[in-house]
Amino acid sequence: MSQNTNSKETNGAASDRVIIFDTTLRDGEQSPGASMNLQEKLRIAEVLERMGVDVIEAGFAIASKGDFEAINRIARCVTGSTVCSLARAHRKDIDRAAEALEPARRKRIHTFISTSPLHMKYKLQMEPDDVLQTVSESVSYARNLSDDVEWSPEDGSRTEHDFLCRTVEAAIEAGAGTINIPDTVGYAVPDEFARLIAMLFDRVSNIDKAVVSVHCHNDLGLAVANSLAAVSAGARQVECTINGLGERAGNAAMEEIVMALRTRRDVLGCETGIESEHIMKASRLVAAITGFSVQPNKAVVGANAFAHEAGIHQDGMLKHASTYEIMTPESVGLTKSTLVMGKHSGRHAFRRKLLELGYELGDEALNDAFRRLKDLADKKKEIFDEDIMAIVDDEVARGSERVTFVAMQVVCGSGGPHKADVTLDIEGERRSTSATGNGPVDATFNAIKAMVPHEATLPLYQVHAVTQGTDAQAEVTVRLVENGRSVNGQGADTDTLVASARAYVNAVNKLLVKREKTAPAALSA
Repeated sequence: MSQNTNSKETNGAASDRVIIFDTTLRDGEQSPGASMNLQEKLRIAEVLERMGVDVIEAGFAIASKGDFEAINRIARCVTGSTVCSLARAHRKDIDRAAEALEPARRKRIHTFISTSPLHMKYKLQMEPDDVLQTVSESVSYARNLSDDVEWSPEDGSRTEHDFLCRTVEAAIEAGAGTINIPDTVGYAVPDEFARLIAMLFDRVSNIDKAVVSVHCHNDLGLAVANSLAAVSAGARQVECTINGLGERAGNAAMEEIVMALRTRRDVLGCETGIESEHIMKASRLVAAITGFSVQPNKAVVGANAFAHEAGIHQDGMLKHASTYEIMTPESVGLTKSTLVMGKHSGRHAFRRKLLELGYELGDEALNDAFRRLKDLADKKKEIFDEDIMAIVDDEVARGSERVTFVAMQVVCGSGGPHKADVTLDIEGERRSTSATGNGPVDATFNAIKAMVPHEATLPLYQVHAVTQGTDAQAEVTVRLVENGRSVNGQGADTDTLVASARAYVNAVNKLLVKREKTAPAALSA
């Protein structure tokens, strides 16, 4: 499990331990359409803590009541990881962050201000000396509210070196224990970024009093490479996200950072405290909640990451796995099943299977999932681990919904008309209606909309098969947007239309409870 990140052994570049700072819940959520509700954030935070993530950046406290509440709830629930809130260099931001973090066993305030000439002139409209003074004042103020303060110079990779050194030195002098250098717009290349980190170690007199961190964006596809180059130059914290989620092209992918450090420790000479066997579960959970599917050829967590089709590769694998695998599937959580589930499986065996897959459900949720397993076993010849994971994720996503899917019947075909009869349970009252549409999915959604009226648009409708075969379960993600508020819904079933209805109902439920999010000025650090 994660360690206290304030210990002397992690300061500077002396230690071979790299602190993993996960910002999936903050920077990752800034991806358009990736907004998460409170329960979803708590589920992700729980998985991150179980993985051994050192620091969880839970949000941006002043951004909205929803962000504040999420940080506060995570601060109450998480005990093994440091919980962090972002704050601009304003006293109101810092006060709000400190208030949200108050229940945390380990807490960190992460404050920032732009330092590049471009940002200071056009974004801040401030002179360098004023920025420098603000750095000292904001960090000092945050340090009075938290023993653990991190400071970032936004657009650090495009900041003039002399000024960067002055601001870093001032931040450390004011009490910052972590100095994070962001490549905010993904502009740097590895050699250049490594030289920047090395320059700070050479020129900042008090650099040994802080942990040097990096936060790299992926606009040129170099976020992971830049982060690893920085580690080689002495950085000992990497800020990253599950699946590389984040603004624009995303952030450095945590799973790639962790497995690169683990697989090539002979070259990089560092390690993390991450229990990598939880990587696949975290990846799948974030993908399901956000609707951002993982591409098949994605490193470490993609569907093809451990697939071998070429004959010469298959031959080598049969002779010795290490001929074409530099890490094992088990090392990232792709374990071989020891319990095969089917229609004759019992509840006790199913509970054991869920524990094997990393799930621990209460009795009611277990019963619901077990019932769906039995229903699925009547439809499918073979039950895969992925099927069980899809069932559990779908059940957990339901939560305490005001509207639940009951049943549906669809008429469709090449000649039309397309008609859907849908039955829902709406706050304890069963209702049914029929609707037509331009295809069976449109008809289904029109029927649901007739019973639960809203003005939301549908910018995303996404279907993918959980496993191979024509009897595979479908996982459907929909995104609804109403008055600037975006929600994602998920559903799973062997019938794609039923999965679609479940996903749409899930999204509608979130829309009903969605609060207005009014974020302050755009931030990217």
